[in-house]
Amino acid sequence: MKKIIRSLATIALGTFALFLSCCATGSRSGTSFSFDPPAKKVTNPAAVKVHISTGAGKIYVTEGNEVLLASPIGVGTSASPTPKGNHRIDSKTRHRRRQGNPGAGYPMTYWMSFHSAAYGMHWGFVKPYPSTHGCVRMPLNTARKVFDMTRVGTPVNVAASQPWDSTVGASLPRLDDGPLPNPPDSYLQSSKVFADHEKGKMWNFK
Repeated sequence: MKKIIRSLATIALGTFALFLSCCATGSRSGTSFSFDPPAKKVTNPAAVKVHISTGAGKIYVTEGNEVLLASPIGVGTSASPTPKGNHRIDSKTRHRRRQGNPGAGYPMTYWMSFHSAAYGMHWGFVKPYPSTHGCVRMPLNTARKVFDMTRVGTPVNVAASQPWDSTVGASLPRLDDGPLPNPPDSYLQSSKVFADHEKGKMWNFK
């Protein structure tokens, strides 16, 4: 009987451990194209704010004290950091391309500039570590939703941490687009890339 009890206990513990490994907060991983963050409807656009955590690599859109959307993002490296402080969205361009070199013509869909014309939030390949030249890269579905939830003048706070990093942010998946192949330049320079982005996809991803 003791052997049976021990066996049952072992099975139960193993099952519980498996449950924890599968369902533990923040344990999921994937690419940004498989991520579609839930978003609550904005009721008062004037109360919407964007909060960026450079330490956690997360973005939070809030209305008052309520988080409407949360998502992993890519931020600037120590050599070219995302500028900290309180800013505002000063321009929005749904279909924008990089103007200067290197990479002139590269799509920066759902562009929302803040701090200056040189820094903005936009769609881009996301990695789980600082990897940009200062801009905030967002998963495609995140970028589209943030673009539609904000307006010119929406406050943007950039800090090393945000109050939700240990709660809402901790449940977000780990996204890494590093293993994805580079889409052909002919595709990136074409109008089809923007048409695909509006459908929530790109090239042969998703």
